[in-house]
Amino acid sequence: MSQRLRIALTALALCLLAPLGFAQGSASGWPTKPVRIVVPFAPGGTTDILARALAPELGKAFGQSFIVENKPGAGGNTGADLVAKSPADGYTLLMGTVGTQSINPALYPKMPYDAVKDFAPITLFAGVPNVLVMNPAKAAAYKITDVKSLIAYAKANPGKLNMASSGNGTSIHLSGELFKTMSGTYMVHFPYRGSGPALLDLIGGTMDLMFDNLPSALPQIKAGKLVALAVTSGERSAALPEVPTVAEAGPIKGYEASSWFGLLAPAGTPAELVNRLQQETAKALATPALKERLVSQGAIPGGSTPAQFTQFIAAEAKKWAQVVKASGAKVD
Repeated sequence: MSQRLRIALTALALCLLAPLGFAQGSASGWPTKPVRIVVPFAPGGTTDILARALAPELGKAFGQSFIVENKPGAGGNTGADLVAKSPADGYTLLMGTVGTQSINPALYPKMPYDAVKDFAPITLFAGVPNVLVMNPAKAAAYKITDVKSLIAYAKANPGKLNMASSGNGTSIHLSGELFKTMSGTYMVHFPYRGSGPALLDLIGGTMDLMFDNLPSALPQIKAGKLVALAVTSGERSAALPEVPTVAEAGPIKGYEASSWFGLLAPAGTPAELVNRLQQETAKALATPALKERLVSQGAIPGGSTPAQFTQFIAAEAKKWAQVVKASGAKVD
């Protein structure tokens, strides 16, 4: 082989290997610029609260800024779709929810993204119960003091109670729809673009009640701006031990509807990045400061592996599809 041919073949080999070396280097050197965590709801809700609790922890772990960006709309679909269609380079992540990943595919007749194929699950960040809360003045005016009196009033006044939610397809919405179905009541649903705006109208008296995520409602309950009638989980919450479950408080045996929140990346994101994000998130969740912060807000810390989170999402999708069907919930 002539020297000229050897040089030419060596140059060709280097050209072919260069993209591989670049890809590996970019993965190992990530992140070299700020990373955004998209929250598919308005500021002030539980998804936003949890994302803002995680962002600085990841920032410290990776030595780069993690910025929370709110992209509300369509029950979380707008923000989730943005992430699904973003480059799979680790710089755009989603704080997904039970709604965006498990409920919406069964509720919306046409989805802008595939909740399974378009994402790489990273880890379950936290699970939370929802809490049935009312505007105190409205509760007093209607003589509603517990779940039983709420059901009695709703049956005697069908359509008079206004039920706020953080958006169509959210667990907050479906918790209310399931309650209506199991209690034989009718309340008018008003979807918002997140818990924050819905809570403002609930506190202001425009809305009557809401099945909100506990972390976002808890400060308002403690401040006396909302009254808690029951939590939607199977057991009482350590953050509100005096508040009964819906099943305990009323004649609705077997009622249970909780929420969860997890970190996801666009499909095709290098496994190395996914695993590093999961490991650092799990480490952060194991620290006393973050763990106690979440528990005090009524959340249950997660930290599952990508494989475990993938299986969990699949099981939740099956479960919530049955809830959507049984409740007769519609996108309105």
